[in-house]
Amino acid sequence: MKTSLFLTLIGIATAMQSHAQIEPRAGSWKTWAIPSGDVYKLPPPPDANATQAEEKALLGAQRQRDSAAIRLIDYWNAGAPGYRWQTAIEKFNNGFPPAWVRGKALMNIAIYDATVAAWQTKYAYRRPRPSAHNKAIMPYLPNPDSPSYPCEHSVAAGAAAAILGYLFPNKADSIRQVAERACQSRILAGVVYPSDSKAGFDLGQRVAQAVIEQARKDGSDAVWDGKRPTGTGLWNDKRPPIQPMMGACKPWVLAAGNQFRPGPPPEPAGDMQELKQFKKSPQAASRAFYWASNDFWGSEIDRKLFEHNLHLDAPKAARAYALVSIAANDAYIACWDAKYTYWSIRPDQYDTTYSPILMFTPPHPSYPSGHATLSNARATLLAYLFPEDAAYFLSKAREAAESRFEGGVHFRIDNVVGLDMGQKVGKEVIKRARQDGADDRPELVRK
Repeated sequence: MKTSLFLTLIGIATAMQSHAQIEPRAGSWKTWAIPSGDVYKLPPPPDANATQAEEKALLGAQRQRDSAAIRLIDYWNAGAPGYRWQTAIEKFNNGFPPAWVRGKALMNIAIYDATVAAWQTKYAYRRPRPSAHNKAIMPYLPNPDSPSYPCEHSVAAGAAAAILGYLFPNKADSIRQVAERACQSRILAGVVYPSDSKAGFDLGQRVAQAVIEQARKDGSDAVWDGKRPTGTGLWNDKRPPIQPMMGACKPWVLAAGNQFRPGPPPEPAGDMQELKQFKKSPQAASRAFYWASNDFWGSEIDRKLFEHNLHLDAPKAARAYALVSIAANDAYIACWDAKYTYWSIRPDQYDTTYSPILMFTPPHPSYPSGHATLSNARATLLAYLFPEDAAYFLSKAREAAESRFEGGVHFRIDNVVGLDMGQKVGKEVIKRARQDGADDRPELVRK
């Protein structure tokens, strides 16, 4: 009897949870590039007559829901509204992180801000999902537990398409066509009205323009004068250095790129000796090659969002993508500020008889390590977002840093300083996150 009652209560609680509205207060969360979600609040959705006409269109689309339509629906329904766009921006940059760190931050800020604005509108008008209003409409997917207007997937598509079009103007038309297909997938699925989709896409585009206006003033278009310092212990690679002006770009959270600039590196003789005495092993080589060629952190945030069902919570997912991307962006700026302040020599330049495990030494100065700095910044944010896995994330950041020593492309001090900088940047981003109105888990990040 007691067991039966317990199971009944669990069932009721689960049913109540499944019908809880998704983040009804998200429209008031603090934004990054727009003044607030309320400033971008949309006019009311179409009236009853227009809605009836839209329902006829949805019924027609329902009858034409063939295998191609279902593939399109399933593809764009996987993950949070911004999920597919994370991979897209990486592919546009050929999987090369220094090229997409800034772009990912811009895109995810646009998606987050536009999602906040969308939620302000959703709960202002509370438009029912089409099948809740017309029982003849049979959606292919479960209805999300939020009002229909505007469509959150279309919001993400509009924002992402605008940012990618800004970053890759020659591909802007093709990108927009892909985004329009993403919007169409929600109409074909029967979970939004066509007007929900159009309003969402247009809103995403408008918010993205505010992000682009800030991007145009961040200093990323500064041109390097080509001058390199010369002397003993300085980086002397003849290849063009990667983004030597990045350290002067405007960060999103830090006061400036030099906020956490470390002191100069020590003379590398001792660190060089440690590298030469390091006993290479298959395990060390495996770690070196893995971290040199994989975006572990992008995969991890996707995994955690799925594990916690946050892919069903568009505002929380957009916030997570934005915070981790901003931490990476600001850590990149801070790291590159230090790199091109000191122009520190790489191990295989300091001792030309030394052969690192990794055959490709990156064409930028050694100190501090970019892998260490960016990994620990992202690990610190993931530890804040998912505190039950904090120790795991921070240990992976240390592994990422150590892999650069094991690969022979960094001295130990490069990693030690990079880890410290990354943690400092991450904690600054967390300070900002705690003020955005969405932080309902006040746990401190473990050291």
